[in-house]
Amino acid sequence: MLKQLSEIEQEINSFSITVEDELESFRLKYLSRNGLLPKLFEELKNVSKEEKPLVGKKLNEVKRLAEGIYNSRKAFLEESLSVKEDADYTLPGRTFSIGTSHIITQTLREMVKIFREIGFKVTQGPELEEEFYNFDALNTPEYHPARDMQDTFYVQNKYDKEKKYVLRTHTSPVQIRTMMANKPPLRIVSPGKVFRNETVTYKNYFMFHQIEGLYVDKHVSMRDLKSVLGYFFRKFYGADTRTRFIPSFFPFTEPSGQVDVSCFICGGKGCKTCKETGWLEIGGCGMVDPYVFKAVGIDPEEYSGYAFGIGVERIAMMKHGITDIRMLYQNDVRFLEQF
Repeated sequence: MLKQLSEIEQEINSFSITVEDELESFRLKYLSRNGLLPKLFEELKNVSKEEKPLVGKKLNEVKRLAEGIYNSRKAFLEESLSVKEDADYTLPGRTFSIGTSHIITQTLREMVKIFREIGFKVTQGPELEEEFYNFDALNTPEYHPARDMQDTFYVQNKYDKEKKYVLRTHTSPVQIRTMMANKPPLRIVSPGKVFRNETVTYKNYFMFHQIEGLYVDKHVSMRDLKSVLGYFFRKFYGADTRTRFIPSFFPFTEPSGQVDVSCFICGGKGCKTCKETGWLEIGGCGMVDPYVFKAVGIDPEEYSGYAFGIGVERIAMMKHGITDIRMLYQNDVRFLEQF
């Protein structure tokens, strides 16, 4: 009888009940006076004393299963029937909003796609970062203003007070981790969130996104850097986009440069967007400083490399004519659905 009960249990679990007729068929087959389960209860008296407790327990379990399925499907069908009876079929149909990717997500995907086309691999790293990876290995001395509390969010670690942790201020720590874990040649981009202790204004936010690139190999030059960034901005902003490089300073690159692109609003003629200069500042770049290579165990006499960083919000705002960075994070559907 145990085998028979197991088979009945499988049948009950697989029984389809979608309409009232099927519900009645279920009741008649298993639960009515002449159904399978009541008959098995009558036959229980013929089971041996040794097997009766086990068979009785199983029989009760199957009966409770059948009653549970019957009652739940009956309630569901009765509720469905009442809804149908109360429905007004003359009313217009309901509309549903379909979610889309945020403009920042769209921009990041487009940027990563372009870099992947020319051989860059995407790498990720932690947003809560050790001070060593965020500053020390990037040749940023202790007296550098970027390490002050005014610019950096420090996080206290009660378990290890020797190490200092920060919310990363750029995604360059990913480059350090990659160089320490892998041998050249390396060609990576590292997109992600970064955090800075800044007052929120129309052009500044305490959290934003960056995508940083790194290429390390033998005989890498500034010409390689210029060609890669020129290709990227032509693909992103249009074939007529021009780039220029202005000397700048970053602790982790030498020489360092500021990357500008020709204003795509006025075509380089001068307008309010580019402050009549015809150029828009877009990011920073440079050749990896030899001290950074030494910090990660790469011989600067044998290898060279370049690095660059681009603010995602900045180029998205420029591309779409957005004048206030706060609009990207206020979750106003009227604004977001435009993209």
